[in-house]
Amino acid sequence: MWSSPLFWIVIAIALFWALGAYNRLMRLRSAVVQSFGSFDAHMVRLLALLGEFHAFCTVQREASAAASPVDQEIAALHGAATQLSASLAVARARPLRSDAMAALAAARDVLHASWPGALHKAQETATPAEAIGQAGEGKGEGEATPAEPVPPGLLWTARWSDHVQQNEQAIAVFNDAVVQYNAAIAQFPANLLAWAFGFKTARGL
Repeated sequence: MWSSPLFWIVIAIALFWALGAYNRLMRLRSAVVQSFGSFDAHMVRLLALLGEFHAFCTVQREASAAASPVDQEIAALHGAATQLSASLAVARARPLRSDAMAALAAARDVLHASWPGALHKAQETATPAEAIGQAGEGKGEGEATPAEPVPPGLLWTARWSDHVQQNEQAIAVFNDAVVQYNAAIAQFPANLLAWAFGFKTARGL
């Protein structure tokens, strides 16, 4: 049997298949990691926005009353942002760990639930923001119609919505990569390679 050409042909085909299947699994796993990196970058920008919002609320609170206590809604949002930052750091190191992604998804849900109340509380004490854009033509030469002041709530809502939209797009790409990866490691006979080399099922957001 060992001298049979057919035996060595079968062995060669099996080795080439195993190498190709392993490389495919590695590419799909790499795609999951890379797509998470894109989502991670968007979340970092969202956390920076929340840092600006917290600073804005602090300034407004100090301007409205010298001894004004910290609003519960603002504190809840700040705590949710802190928890999200910690969960993001863990998931960044282990984007294929289901428990890390589950914690990140939960922290993100808490953050989204905390945002409306914090925004409403900030609007109660906020002063009108500086007008944005140029005024239209005035009635007389050199005159301009005063621009309407833009409420701070609208500005923060617009910035928040823009970031959330970008995050949702990044999540869709990540989840699609996770679905393809999970399907590949569950498919026979590639699942044998996945078991042998420790490929674990990933979790989407």
